[in-house]
Amino acid sequence: MENQFRDGSSSSLAGTAARIKEQVGERAVQAKDAVVDFGRKTVENIDAQRGPAAGTLDQTASVLHEQAERVAGAARATADRLHATADYVRTQDVKAMAKDVEDLVRRYPGPALAIAAVMGFMTARVLRTRD
Repeated sequence: MENQFRDGSSSSLAGTAARIKEQVGERAVQAKDAVVDFGRKTVENIDAQRGPAAGTLDQTASVLHEQAERVAGAARATADRLHATADYVRTQDVKAMAKDVEDLVRRYPGPALAIAAVMGFMTARVLRTRD
């Protein structure tokens, strides 16, 4: 009788072990499927964001190009004015420059007075800070 109990017990244990092994295998397959699904969804989300991110980068680049063109245009205009001023100073003597200033003051008396007032104020400030 003792042998029968052992035989029944060992077959029962073997059956339980087989069921546990089968359940562990099923759980492993489920976990693997969940990880694969998570990875696929993550890749899909990243792919979905690439288009809008690229669009934003393109838009930012365009804005930077426009701003760079404006700054470059202003820099070119300033450089052209400086060249023209350098040519004027190089080619005119002091008497000719004084006559040109006199003509400008006669043509535009209001702005000339405003500029003279600002220059006087700035000169006074500079002289006062030296004392």
